[in-house]
Amino acid sequence: MKKILSGACCGRLVMLPFAVSMAMPALAQTALPETVVTATRVAQPLTDLVSDVSIVDRATIERSGATGVADVLARLPGVEVSRSGGIGSPTSVFIRGGNSQHTAVYLDGVRLDVQSGSGGASWESIPLAQIERIEVLRGPAAAVYGSDAIGGVIQLFTRKGEGKPAPYVGVGVGSKRLGKIEAGVSGSTGASGADNAIDYSFGVAREISDGYNIQPQYLRKTSDGKRNPDDDGYRSTSGNARVGLKINSRHSLDATWLGSDMDAQYDDFSYNPAAPVDDHSTNRLSASGLNWNAQWTDAYSTRISVTDSVQHYETNPSFYQTKTNLRGYVFLNEWRLGAHLLTATLERRENALDNTSVSSNTRTSSQNGVALGYGYNQGAHSLQLNARYDDDSGFGGKSTGSAAYGYAITPHWRATASAATAFRAPTLYQRYSEYGKADLQPETSRNLEAGLRYTAGASSIGAVVYRNKVDNLITFVNGAGACVSSFGCYEAVAQAQYQGVTFSGSHALAGVNLRASVDLQNPTDEQTGKDLARRARRHASLGADTTLAGWTLGAELQASGARFDDAANNNVLGGYGLINLSASTRIGRDLSLLARVDNLGDKDYQTARTYATPGRTLYVGLKWAPQ
Repeated sequence: MKKILSGACCGRLVMLPFAVSMAMPALAQTALPETVVTATRVAQPLTDLVSDVSIVDRATIERSGATGVADVLARLPGVEVSRSGGIGSPTSVFIRGGNSQHTAVYLDGVRLDVQSGSGGASWESIPLAQIERIEVLRGPAAAVYGSDAIGGVIQLFTRKGEGKPAPYVGVGVGSKRLGKIEAGVSGSTGASGADNAIDYSFGVAREISDGYNIQPQYLRKTSDGKRNPDDDGYRSTSGNARVGLKINSRHSLDATWLGSDMDAQYDDFSYNPAAPVDDHSTNRLSASGLNWNAQWTDAYSTRISVTDSVQHYETNPSFYQTKTNLRGYVFLNEWRLGAHLLTATLERRENALDNTSVSSNTRTSSQNGVALGYGYNQGAHSLQLNARYDDDSGFGGKSTGSAAYGYAITPHWRATASAATAFRAPTLYQRYSEYGKADLQPETSRNLEAGLRYTAGASSIGAVVYRNKVDNLITFVNGAGACVSSFGCYEAVAQAQYQGVTFSGSHALAGVNLRASVDLQNPTDEQTGKDLARRARRHASLGADTTLAGWTLGAELQASGARFDDAANNNVLGGYGLINLSASTRIGRDLSLLARVDNLGDKDYQTARTYATPGRTLYVGLKWAPQ
């Protein structure tokens, strides 16, 4: 930990944890829901959790004025974001310094992942307009979810209907000729809890922007020194539908669907000023699920889920296409016996990749898993044990486990400790493309962490310290000759260590709600000792909001230390600090107004080398929602 604290960083950033305090498990501490499902896959009260979890509700999302899901996540403890251009461009989300593909992502229980390249969720294709709530679990959870959950798990939820019909319509305009429009309705039929009651939620959204030149200092020039000068905008269309049927007091069905079509411009390598063209990438996402929930006795319940997601990416006129299809089947059993909670899960995942660089164009794989869980919460003690075995069609079996314990030292102070193992299976591209090796073994990790938290009413302080070691890390090795390509191959030879401490906190002072988080971390390549690319050793978020004369006013600071853009640590991305302001109010009973300025100081910074960020932006939105 001494190495973490001694690294160079962004000015006085290191003083923030002592000035603001130490632990906030959510972006909006005062509006936390009573239960979460991400930690163990079943609903649990927040007070019972031993895991490090943050929750973001819809009100917080709307106040943020953010355009992408990743922009909301970037304001949470332990999370960093890198984007190669504007909205719609390739985006990475790093939890606790881990690789982007080391986070398992779910949308209404539907697994989102791509099997091209190194994998990971396609964050740029997920429409924020359709998201009602976000739960973020920091730390490994492969013993619950199987492959991929090395750094953490992120669950996204769409709106669920309840009560009388609640329609809404929203419009907004902003910098870069940004325009948004959204509409939807949600509600339910029949009395609350009645047999044959139906709940429903439908929403659509359209967003357009002329964008900006994402590579104004593009390094690859034509022979006459010209650079591509065009603005790179995007067009996004999305929709979601959710319908539930309460058959009776013990059985219910629900179906979910979300679709998104993102068309974003980018700068191709081969710009010709004599015959300029608009380079486009299209990213289409479809995610659907069907769930049957059954309460067989007061103690025993089950859930059966069938899910399907399709991710289709294509570029034109320089053609490239890749399509991932994930099919999932889950049978979850849950027993609640007093202070004890037992779970047993059977799960199957089927992966398919259609890619022009893959031999035979289409490749498939599957994983079958069985998981057991035990939770205990009584008095001052909380215990969570999980074990899982997965059988992969490519490399065979893999076992993972986790153990976590929490102890309430006093009514306000609570200490936690946990240990866990996790793994990530190679993508189909890493196995079967011209750069792949069919016998690649999975990446594996071992994590230890401990936390201390003080909570009193709406105020919270605390800290979490962790160390996560990853072996068999799959990386592209130039010149390796064990695959078809002469340029290089994927090899499971690297090692990495993610270690650090997260301080965060929230407190109400004289009518002002304060919140803050500071991360001091050291994500390194164990073989070279170099920092991992695009991850800062220090980053922080500080926010405040208050109500004045009918307005809700907010301000926040996002700060990050310097990072390296490459594994060799040759190219430095400078540190930065961003100030964002927001103001919202009700205009009458049913109409609300939101105004927001991001990057007030018009800071020039990059999260990926040669790719510009948008600078100062203004957004104004109106929303009609009958009360």
